[in-house]
Amino acid sequence: MAESLTAVQKLSNKYSKTYMQDFINILPLSIIASGIFISVLIEMYSKYSEEILPWFSIIMLISSAVSSIALINNTQVIYNGTLATGGNVYIFYFMFTMGAALTVFSSIDYIKKYGSYFGEYYILLLSSVLGMMLMAGAKDIFTIFMGLELMSVCFYVLAGINRKKSGANEASLKYFLLGAFATGIIVYGIALIFGTAQTTSIEIIVANFGVLSHNILFIAGMLLFIIGFSFKIAAFPFHMWAPDVYQGASTAVAGLMSTGGKAAAFSVLIIILSAVFPGNNVNVFRPYFAVIAALSMIYGSIVAISQTNIKRMLAYSSIAHAGYMCIGLAAGNYESVAGIIFYLAAYTFMNVGVFAVVAMIEGENDTNLELSGYIGLSRKNPKLAALMALFMFSLSGLPPFAGFFGKYYIFISAVEANLTWLAIVGIASSVISVYFYLRVIVLMYFSEPETEPAVVGGGYGVFSAVIAALLILVLGVFPGSLLSLITAYLK
Repeated sequence: MAESLTAVQKLSNKYSKTYMQDFINILPLSIIASGIFISVLIEMYSKYSEEILPWFSIIMLISSAVSSIALINNTQVIYNGTLATGGNVYIFYFMFTMGAALTVFSSIDYIKKYGSYFGEYYILLLSSVLGMMLMAGAKDIFTIFMGLELMSVCFYVLAGINRKKSGANEASLKYFLLGAFATGIIVYGIALIFGTAQTTSIEIIVANFGVLSHNILFIAGMLLFIIGFSFKIAAFPFHMWAPDVYQGASTAVAGLMSTGGKAAAFSVLIIILSAVFPGNNVNVFRPYFAVIAALSMIYGSIVAISQTNIKRMLAYSSIAHAGYMCIGLAAGNYESVAGIIFYLAAYTFMNVGVFAVVAMIEGENDTNLELSGYIGLSRKNPKLAALMALFMFSLSGLPPFAGFFGKYYIFISAVEANLTWLAIVGIASSVISVYFYLRVIVLMYFSEPETEPAVVGGGYGVFSAVIAALLILVLGVFPGSLLSLITAYLK
């Protein structure tokens, strides 16, 4: 009897330690989830929720970011093989949470400017981050789908959160309709994958990819799944929603959608294509990614030149950047994956920063969004002009900023994969993009304004842009630090 009790106690202690370890491993997720629950209570019961929620959200997001870095070595697959922790998953977590924290900072003044505070704003923002985190850590297709829907539904609402603007309502509706269409394609792809593989476990699918790739229905399912996520990354020709949504949505929200949403979608593509990255299996999707990479880069860069609205220009720029990262997916080697993750980290802080500056310069009723509104900005507000110039230099891929090294790693991986022609297209696209990025700098510093440029600034937005700029400089000066960390968890 005593021996039986001892065995039970040992088993109980074993499971207690396992559950405690699992809880520690998902701490970044738990912080965000508990933050959502508490935010709902604050909004329901506190009359000071408008002042409390932004700072509470920032605390939750930064706490999650810090815990992601602290627990990065805890690489495990938990909950019956449905969720991965540690490693590059937590590097994605850091991107999502820090990008969202900077978005909240820039939102504080932006919401006051438009008088459009709604309590659900910060709750939806935290919920969208939770969806991104589930996508990046998924080891099961249904976990991916659950995270995708959580993120997407939040973005549909956030795009139209400023109900007083007809443009925001239009953006929300367009995003919802095209997003629902993309989701339908993804679901159809999942059905074909499950029907042929008889499982939704990504690890099992990856292990049996060599056999499954001979099944035409499996390849069709994978292709539909990838096409659905091509909508989410706004790659050509699945980009049609991006310019209108970026222009109509709140500027701070557009910054998060263009960074966190894109990074989450790329994390899923990296996960689902992990079977072909070591080179053990033929990358049957290389032609697809090579074509959409080339078309996205060329189309995005050329059309951005003709844009006079800065948010639309950044939308077409986002299409081009999706093309650069698709080069890595076409290359399909470990170096390309490391390059994509580095590029996403750099792009997250570049774009969050530039949208923070745009949000400060933007006036009520969408004024100051034309490029002409930036003429002579260096005379009116030299700090904002300097920050904007830094982000433009980095987005254009000029050294020594983080954007340069992101493109460099991607192009090198393409050459190593015998896709030199694609790297050449990428370089040509980068040369074209230099024009429309530097055009903003020329307007700010070398053009005489007919009237004084109006600047509707805010201290919190400046802080957000400064932090983003510092992160870009750190990644540009010490790119090897992040790249070596990413590479260490790939093999």
